[in-house]
Amino acid sequence: MKERPDIRLLSDNELIAQFKNWELPAFRAKQVSEWIWKHGVNSFHEMSSLPIELRKQLEEKFCFRPIRIDATQQSKDGTIKLRLRLYDDHLVEAVLIPVKKESRFTVCVSCQVGCSLACNFCATGKMQRERNLEPGEIYDQVKLVGALAMAHYGHPLTNVVFMGMGEPMLAYKPVMDSIHRITSPNGLGMSSKRITVSTAGVAKMIKKMADDGTKVNLALSLHAADDVKRSEIMAINDTNNLEALIEATKYFMDITGNRITYEYIALGGFNLSAEDAYNLIKIVRKVPGRINVIEYNPIDDAPYKRADFKEVDHFAKLVRQSGAMITVRKSRGLDIDAACGQLANKGE
Repeated sequence: MKERPDIRLLSDNELIAQFKNWELPAFRAKQVSEWIWKHGVNSFHEMSSLPIELRKQLEEKFCFRPIRIDATQQSKDGTIKLRLRLYDDHLVEAVLIPVKKESRFTVCVSCQVGCSLACNFCATGKMQRERNLEPGEIYDQVKLVGALAMAHYGHPLTNVVFMGMGEPMLAYKPVMDSIHRITSPNGLGMSSKRITVSTAGVAKMIKKMADDGTKVNLALSLHAADDVKRSEIMAINDTNNLEALIEATKYFMDITGNRITYEYIALGGFNLSAEDAYNLIKIVRKVPGRINVIEYNPIDDAPYKRADFKEVDHFAKLVRQSGAMITVRKSRGLDIDAACGQLANKGE
């Protein structure tokens, strides 16, 4: 028997074309789409507004391939990390990050199984990239973690960040298709202003995202402010150096009007000197944006360590004196496998 495709791989137009081929009205396709993306059902049996015969017809032609929770870790700070099993038994991660005092509940989603960029401070970088996630698999992470937020905190998700496993710019189409489903009124209905796509820096795709009229926010994983140091920790800098990224992020800001966020992991004794601060200031003067300094979650077999408070504080003060907006973000989930890719690696 021929394997049935996941119905969630079809665009709305493709779904309408299928119903037209069956000589059925287009409104039936819209009903199916709403059941899938607005109500989040995982079976045709649940589509109670459809005739039984149509549900059987759909089941004969298509299937659902939802993700499943494989393991859960909850930190004493409230962070919840999920290891998720895909239909082909690959594993990815999603994280709920609650900030109750600010009523901010963020899901960090993955977009690839593994990653091809091999940044040497990152657990995911030690995993071979197997494939891109499908739009439905990204959507499922938001749906599942949204249910967790309601169950544990009585609050819906407020933000979605593409900062989990994988490089979003190298999974561009499924990422953008999933964002369409997350933001659509016939989907989860979240505001695009509440979604941030983070990239290690693929200059041409940053420009494409601007040209495609995206309304989401852009975060650049900078982590070092000169090419020598950045290439040492991020091989992608050899082909997408800081000059190219400055040009691309400026283009993005000019086209979209959205400011950039710079992500900067604090690696003790490596990227927090006065020279590093001044190099960062020079970048931000060219393309203004907020800087998030992130405490490092050490991983096995990586040569980097968590920076101490004084080192981070001195660096932040130097940058702040220039007038740049800089925030030091505390690491979350230190008592669990918090670093990106750690929990999935254990499952593998």
